[in-house]
Parts: sequence; C-alpha cells; structure tokens
Amino acid sequence: MTARDDQFEASASALGYLYQFAKALHLCIEQSMSGPGWSVAVEGADDIEKHAGSLTDLLQLKQRAEGVRLTDSAPDLWKTLRIWCLAAAAGQVSLPETNFFLMTTAELPEGSAAYHLQPRASGHRDEERALALLRQARTASTNDSLRKAFEAFDALNGAGGPGQGALLARIDVIGGAPRIDEVRETMLGHAALAVGHHLAKAFLVRLEGWFYDRVIEQLRTKGGVPVTGEEFDQVFSELRHQFGPDNLPIDPDIAQSEPEPAESTDKTFVRQLDLIGVGGDRIRLAVRDYVRAFDQRSRWSEEKLLRVGELGAYERRLVEEWRARFADMREELGDEASEAEMKREARQIYRWVDRDARAQIRTGLEEVFIPKGSYHMLADELKVGWHPDFTARLMSLLEPSGAR
Repeated sequence: MTARDDQFEASASALGYLYQFAKALHLCIEQSMSGPGWSVAVEGADDIEKHAGSLTDLLQLKQRAEGVRLTDSAPDLWKTLRIWCLAAAAGQVSLPETNFFLMTTAELPEGSAAYHLQPRASGHRDEERALALLRQARTASTNDSLRKAFEAFDALNGAGGPGQGALLARIDVIGGAPRIDEVRETMLGHAALAVGHHLAKAFLVRLEGWFYDRVIEQLRTKGGVPVTGEEFDQVFSELRHQFGPDNLPIDPDIAQSEPEPAESTDKTFVRQLDLIGVGGDRIRLAVRDYVRAFDQRSRWSEEKLLRVGELGAYERRLVEEWRARFADMREELGDEASEAEMKREARQIYRWVDRDARAQIRTGLEEVFIPKGSYHMLADELKVGWHPDFTARLMSLLEPSGAR
C-alpha cells in the first residue's frame, strides 16, 4: 500500500468517526423533542446505541463515496449482518425488543436485499424476498474475507438459533442517508429554532464541543455512562440560556485557562501594577483575568455575537465608574502627598476593581474575569490607571531610549 493509499484510508476512517459523532448528536437533538426518557451511547453495542423505555435501537453507519451501491454481496452489508448475527446468536440482544438500523449514504439497487429491507413506510419491504436474495448471494460469493460473516448468518438457523427471518424482521436498511455536511445542516436548523438564525452556528459549535468531549469521556471510561435525556436537556437548556438577549456564552476552554504570567511581563497593565507595589501572586491573577477576558471578548467579536457599539458602550461605563473614584482619590491626596501615600491610595482603587467592580456587558453574565480583565485591557491602553500620576510615570517608562 502506498503512502497516498495510507493517507486516504486514514482520512476515510477519521471522517467515519466524525460522521458517527455527528449522527449521534443529531439523534440526541431529535430525541430531546420527545421527552427525557432515553439514552445514547457511541461505540457501545454498535456504532450508536439508543435506549428508550424497553426498546433498544442499534445503528450501523456507513458513509461512502458518491455512486457506491449496496449490492447483495457488498462487504458493508455482510460485515454489518455478521455483528448482528453474533449478538443475536449469543443472546446479547433480545430480538423482540431490539431494532437494527443500517444507515448508509450508498444507493440501494432496486430489487436488492437491502432495497427490500427498507422501512415499511417505503412501500418496498419484503422480508421473504430479502432473505432469499441474501441466501443466493451467500451461495454464489467467492469472497473469502466474508467467510466469517456467512458462517455467522448460517448459524442463526442452527440448533437453538433465533432464525435468519427473525433477525431480518428487526432490520431496517436506510439508503441515501444524509452525509455529514447534510447532518450538520439539519442540526443548524434545529439550533436556529432554539436561538435564532444569526446565533445558530455559534450555538451548534459549542453544543458539538460539549458532546464530543462527553463521548470521549464515555469511551475512555470502562463501562462508560451514555448520554441521558435528562443530561442532554440540561446542557441544551443552559446553552440556550447563554444565548439569550441578556447573556453571552462563556466558553470553558477560556474560563478555565491558566496562561503563563511570563508572557505578559512587558504589558503596560502589568507595569501599572508594578508601579503601585502589587505583589507577584496578585499580578499572576491579573494576567489570568486579562488573557481570559481578551480571548473571550475576541471570540464574541469574531462570531458576531456582540451588538453594534456594545463593547464600546461597556468600556465607557467602566471608565466612568473608575473616573469618579480616581478623581476622589486625587482630591483626597492633594498636591503634597508622599509617594507612599499615593501608592497606598492607588492600591485601594485597584482593590475596588479586584473585589467589587462587577459591571457586565449584559445583565445575565456572572463571570468576574470579564469586568476585571476588561479593566486590565483599559489599563493596558492607559485609559484607566491606579497611581495618581500613572500617565506621566508610564509614558516616561515606555518612551523609547534616545527619544526626546
């Protein structure tokens, strides 16, 4: 196999997993509309395993290139049948309470076994004809790679086996299934119903992020817990709340980030804190708040989640709150204050920012790193400061050497 073949195979495998994750999330969204009494697992008893009441749905997913046909001897069909035959023969599933779905983007040739195993609503279902075609294909095939699949199919009619017909009665084949991009478009439609068209993409990105992390957790944990209807409803509702008119989404990857303080030592807002004698531990916290606020605000802006002029109006409010306190401090100090007195009073202004300043861009927000970090962003631009003479002091520090 050439390097190009390896790359193609790896890409196809990766796309298959992404398709599996996308379809599982889509299934969760659809199930959530019917109430919370369900659960969905990825790579459980099958590609996707869904439980609702006493019924179990097992889904096999196959995303294939355009023009591929699911013939009676297709490996996709027989390898899927092998999985289900083995589970049925071993008593791992209860046929009366289990539905099997083969969802493929491939076409179902008219008159084929798969064609006759489509859902009853299609009008083409004929289980007896499908069984006869499968038996013919099994007899005629010389594909040695399918030998184990044929043996598993034969075993269903052996002593104590549930019977081939009994299994086929529980199987639905769905051809021409939506591809991954079409699945995502459908989910965008659901997201638009939840939060509106202009917010749908940002909403879905965050829902996908949570779901993929949740599935990875399920896969990594032995006997991993599936996603339940109650859990999904809670996450979906909370996320929808974050996209409400009085709120904005706070992203965990930003809210939980711990940036390296060394990367910000030359920042003007750090120099402002040095100027009034703020300790190293508090400077590290200031850097964390600055980076988190900067990153979150940048993401909101990139995704167009902020209204026109909203950020400017917010910063104006912050500056006005600071200006009143700063003017009061300078008035109390007068013109004869010592450096020690100025630093002491400046630390009081900064303590107010650190402990009490909680004005938010929108009323539904609660994360304190937004106002605290936003003040540091303003301090970095010298729009606010802590030392009574911060502008003159910092301008001399920041002035390039040799400048007049």
